[in-house]
Amino acid sequence: MKRLALSSLMLCAVIAAPSWGAVSVSDTPSQHDGAALFAEHCAHCHNGSVPRAPHLITFNMMSPESLLKVMNEGAMQRQASVLTPEQRAAVAGYLGESSGDPKIPVTQCADQTIEVRPASDSSWTGWGGNERNHRYVSDQAQAFSQADVGALRLKWAFAYPGATRARSQPLVHDGKVFVGSQDGVVYALNLESGCAHWTYEAGAEVRNGPSIVDVPGRSAPLLVFGDFEARVHGISTATGEPVWLTDVATHPDATITGSVKIAGGTAYVPISSSEWATAADPGYACCTFRGGVAALDVTDGALKWRSHVIPEVPADTGEVNAAGARRFGPSGAPVWNSPSIDLERGLLYVGTGEAYTSPASESSDAVIAMRLSDGQIVWRKQLLSGDAWNMACFIGGGANCPEENGPDLDIGAATILWRSGEESLLFVGQKSGDVYALNPNRAGEIVWHRKLGRGGFAGGVHWGMTFDGETLFAPIADTDFLGLAKGEPFPGIHALNPITGETRWYTESVDSCSPESKPACDPGMSAAATSTPGLLFAGGFDGVLNAYDSATGKILWRFNTFETFSAVNSDTAQGGSIESDGPVIAERHVLVNSGYQFGSRMPGNALLVFAPADNGNE
Repeated sequence: MKRLALSSLMLCAVIAAPSWGAVSVSDTPSQHDGAALFAEHCAHCHNGSVPRAPHLITFNMMSPESLLKVMNEGAMQRQASVLTPEQRAAVAGYLGESSGDPKIPVTQCADQTIEVRPASDSSWTGWGGNERNHRYVSDQAQAFSQADVGALRLKWAFAYPGATRARSQPLVHDGKVFVGSQDGVVYALNLESGCAHWTYEAGAEVRNGPSIVDVPGRSAPLLVFGDFEARVHGISTATGEPVWLTDVATHPDATITGSVKIAGGTAYVPISSSEWATAADPGYACCTFRGGVAALDVTDGALKWRSHVIPEVPADTGEVNAAGARRFGPSGAPVWNSPSIDLERGLLYVGTGEAYTSPASESSDAVIAMRLSDGQIVWRKQLLSGDAWNMACFIGGGANCPEENGPDLDIGAATILWRSGEESLLFVGQKSGDVYALNPNRAGEIVWHRKLGRGGFAGGVHWGMTFDGETLFAPIADTDFLGLAKGEPFPGIHALNPITGETRWYTESVDSCSPESKPACDPGMSAAATSTPGLLFAGGFDGVLNAYDSATGKILWRFNTFETFSAVNSDTAQGGSIESDGPVIAERHVLVNSGYQFGSRMPGNALLVFAPADNGNE
């Protein structure tokens, strides 16, 4: 989901008046200072002054490697030719928010080709745990009891090379950890030691969690995931070798943020975009992206169907903005979340984000029900109307800012489907701080609605709730980036009765941030939560991972990940904010990513693996 990089916004103000003259590289005061090089050679095109030139804000969603490739081989080769290879690397590292540290090779396991049990043996096969996105581990052999929590110890740490954010949720299966990274490398790590059995180069950042599936005729399951360039990869879990690659984009700014959901031999792919950021360019004709879902055959990646959540093709409105660029619409409603699958009704459900242009489409901030067979929209339930927003409302002079100007309150968290007897409920969390139960039998009719927090564009409910069959747990961030929020915040965990929506307990986040670490350090809980029998795990912007008694909300264990750790593949791994993906519980281990340099959060590059002291972890 999108994040407002405030550091980038402030930089725009600093570099708004760059030197326009041709400057010799030899005259550059600091040849390897990426920020200074960008300001001198690039900013005059990428601060919104030049139509079609990507705005600065879009770059920190790309990996340094992909940016460097554009300068060395792609569209910017001629413009970047005045820079030395070292200078181009410095600019790419600055724009892509690389740590700047040299990449240290990962520690290779002795066995590069591994045997992998069928995916059907796994307790979790993807981001939401099951096809209904409960994020609940029911098997005690996979999890552990409350008595084990006090014995949890850090087993090992892995440092994602050159990264400043860690947001691909790991998948644990058969003693292996499969996970993507900011630089586009996907790893198969040994759960016991952290060594790498194999690595795979996706070619672009992998922001979502991989899913695993058995494919007839193949000896090992496939790992399926999307990348920043809206390509879906199917690779062998045994070797990391590519099996198929499918591009699902129909728009230049399309990307994949939510995780692929697999059911019945089909991979359902949520499609979001970065056009909300591209719109900051006053010369950009805004906007033409429509969120959607694509369905692929898992055997070969063949496209079965692609469905847009906004049925209408964006059209020229006949209007121009203040910079003279044409206006288009309706647009937006990106799908940031992993679909939930309703096999009984033959439907999938996704939540959508805000519109990019006014008037806001009825498909924005809505729950969309699509047929699994062909992607046809069966019903849609809009939970917030009139929400149109893009980055031009903050920067770029506002030329492309919609008249409605927000408030940017996406349904970014995955929906959760629950069947109770003859009835079913669909739980929905929104960045507004609202939680709903919808009736899928009645076109999403609202059964109950609870306001848990004041909300905001950083949440509210941001990335994901969890449901253990008895209680619905909603993490609330309620973070105020700009000092504009109104009302009292309620950051922490809210436990709700799934039938009525009534609060069973609320545990407020503990504000352990020092004054000097704010606002990057914040007690808000934006990342998805995960539950097991008797336990709930959730992390915060402050980097603290918490384990709760799921019946009472009492905090049983806390671990501050905002530290440096000795890593199995380098000298240190740096922890930071826990954001986006949530804790993973599998094979009596707890795994969590730590570090998120985006939206003024605390950077880091750590994958942390915990186990009880009696689990080979003294």
